[in-house]
Formats: sequence, C-alpha cells, structure tokens
Amino acid sequence: MDVEILSRIQFAFTIAFHYIYPPMSIGLGLLLVIMEGMYLKTGKKIYEEATRFWIKIFALIFGIGVATGIIMEFEFGTNWATYSKYVGDIFGSALAAEGIFAFALESGFLGILIFGWNRVSSRVHFFSTIMVFLGSMFSAIWIVVANSWQQTPAGYHIVGEGMNARAEITDFWAMVFNPSSIDRLTHVWIGAFLAGAFLVLSVNAYYIIKKRHLEIAVPSFRLALIVATVCSLLQLVAGHSSADGVAKNQPAKLAALEGHYDSSARADMFILGYVNNETQKVNGIKIPGGLSFLTHGSFSKPVTGLNAFPVEDRPKQVNAIFQFYHIMVACGMAMIGLTLLAVWLWRKNKLFETKWLMWIFVFSVLLPQIANQAGWFAAEMGRQPWVVYGLLRTSDALSKTVTANQVLFSLILFTVVYLLLLLLFLYLLNKKIKHGPVSVHVQEELEESSKRNNPIMQQ
Repeated sequence: MDVEILSRIQFAFTIAFHYIYPPMSIGLGLLLVIMEGMYLKTGKKIYEEATRFWIKIFALIFGIGVATGIIMEFEFGTNWATYSKYVGDIFGSALAAEGIFAFALESGFLGILIFGWNRVSSRVHFFSTIMVFLGSMFSAIWIVVANSWQQTPAGYHIVGEGMNARAEITDFWAMVFNPSSIDRLTHVWIGAFLAGAFLVLSVNAYYIIKKRHLEIAVPSFRLALIVATVCSLLQLVAGHSSADGVAKNQPAKLAALEGHYDSSARADMFILGYVNNETQKVNGIKIPGGLSFLTHGSFSKPVTGLNAFPVEDRPKQVNAIFQFYHIMVACGMAMIGLTLLAVWLWRKNKLFETKWLMWIFVFSVLLPQIANQAGWFAAEMGRQPWVVYGLLRTSDALSKTVTANQVLFSLILFTVVYLLLLLLFLYLLNKKIKHGPVSVHVQEELEESSKRNNPIMQQ
C-alpha cells in the first residue's frame, strides 16, 4: 500500500479509537448534572451515591480520552504536513480555542468534581459538575467547527500559490458558523448524549437483572431512559436537517450515501442494499423515490447523481459509504424503538420484570457507539477525494518526506498501544461496575428502603 492509503488508515484508526471516549464523557456529563441536581432538589442519598459512582466512571473515560487524543495532533505534522500548512491558520485557531475555552474549563473543575466531596459545599460541587459538562460541550464545538470548515469552507481567502498556498481567515465568525457547523454540531451533541445515556442504561440494567443495588439502579435507569428517549427522537430531526445541508452543500456525498448515479432519475431511499460501482446499480430493499421526497418534497423529482461529477471529483468507495450511512440509520432507529418500547412497559409497570428487554439494554451500549463511528466514517469518506472540500485534495495534503514503511511501522505500534489501553479501560471499567455504587455510609439507609419497597422499587 502507498503512503496515502496507509496514512488514511492510520488516522482513521487513531481517531475512531479516540472517538469512543469523548461522546461518552459528554453524555455522561449531562447525566451527572441531572443526578446531582436531583440530589440537591430531593436530598435523597441514592442520587448522591449514583453521582459519586458515575463520577468515577467519568474520570476513567476522561483519562483514556485524553491519552488517545494526543496522537492525532502529532499526525498532523508527521503524515499531513502539507495539510497542516494549508489550513494551519484556520484549524489552529479552532484547536487553540478548544484548549483555552474548553479543555482548560473542563480540566480545571475536574479536580473539584472528583475530589471535592466533603471539601466544598454541595452547591459549589454541583457548579463544578456543570462546568465540567459545559467544558466537554465547548470542546465538541471547536472540534466540529474545525472539521465542518473542511466540509464547507467559509470566511477565508487563499494566500500564495502551488505548494506555498494556504488558507487565511478573513471572517472568524463566518468560519465558525460555516454552512454545516450548526447542523453537524447538533447531530454530534445528541449522539454524545445517547452514548452516555445508553452506558448508564446498560450498567443499571445489569444491576436490575442481578437484583443488586436496586435502590440506586432503578431510579438511575429511569433518568437515563428519559434522556435516551428524548435524544433518540431529537436525533431524527437533527439528522434530517444535517442531510438537507449535505444535499445543498455536498451533493456528491448525498448521492454516495444512497448509491444514486443518474441525475435525470428520481432517487430511491434504501433500507438496506449493496452498491455495485461498476454497473452503477443498487440491489436491496428500497422506498421508491424516498430520497427525492426527503430532498425536494416530491417522490418523482430528480436528485443530482454521481455521474454529474467528474470521476476524479467524486467518492470512490461508494458501497462503503452507503453501508456506513445505513448502519448509522439502523442503529438510530433501533434506539428509538428500544426506548419507546421501554417507556410503554414502564407505564404498564412491567419494565423491570421484562428480563429479556433488560438483557437487550445491557448490550445496547454498543448502539450509539456503532452509530457515532459509522456516521463519522460516512461523513469523512463521502468528502473524498477532498480533505478540504473543493480546495485541497487528500493526495496533495500528505507530507512529502514520510515513507510507506515509516507509516506502517508507526501504525503497528499505535495498534499495539491502543489495544493495551482498551484492555486497561475494560478491566478498570469492569472492576468499578462489579464494585457498584453503594458506599458504607448509606448502606443502612438503603437496606431499610429495600425492606419497604418491593417488588423492584414498585417499577
């Protein structure tokens, strides 16, 4: 394999592994704010203990996320030096803003969040929880802004020519609010909330099945279920808005997402299928004219197809883009169906008695993770062959002195290190889950509560 393919694989691997953790920390941050807010409002120790427990999980996720994110910044200089030079004024501004306004805020209050119990007042601790959550949200803002500028460049001009060309900011706020940034940020935020909510649902479903820590697990499950239900439905709206933006700003990507080639024909929407790039046909289950309806409000109106673009200016891995996009959609619909079913059973007081559903929730933690990963792959591969859409090709963004053997060697090393980090994360996470949320100083209170409330906390 050549340097370009290896460098793309290396960056895709490192960012995909890193992206396991930030969405969980953002989503878990929201649940921490809700749980601690419930403790302050009600004074119930169960919410305090739930908050204490999930803060430990949050700290673990945050630490691994920081460790895995550092590598990517070095890759910009080693493998993608031409890209870094070209977008440094813009990408560097966003990364600097993330460090100043987001990471500093999040890490500054993290110490109070973790170690501040019994050292600061409950209100100060709650304030620190909010600040950590907001810090994680701000971090997502600047990363998404930087990436969205690559998708839909705005607020810039090009200085220099050839190898010396680079983009400079002419309007900072136009760069920040580029045509895709708001839609994509909303989509990412909601995906992160789902990642955190389904993590909490998974762990508490396991406790409910094993009949452990029910006094904490049941109310925590309820809170997470409300967040997951609302966010899974909101993601439908956010996803549709994001797709409208893609149709307007990146029509080649939209065509690749559904394997649509003929600009004179209506565009179908596929439930599942396989794209043959040679025959330019898709075999699968479809809604005839579905993409045309979502794009233009008509089942018969044509949609711009891949054949409208020169071969060198459109994505090559159309089937892969198609599959990643449909995996994301399938996971999103599964989360909607699962949460709505759970809410319906909750209203009938049968939720926690439905053991098979609880087992599904245990493994449902994978759904938002798969959706987030598949969505990012579809978005990034759909932008190809451009690393900055319409301005800089991926093949031109590489470092000129890095060899394929060097990239391959570093890729192998990163794979080994990241696998060790994953094993460490899973080991520590499993250890904390097995220990559970109950601490000694509320054990008697919970035992009394357990005697009074059965079966399973009266649903």
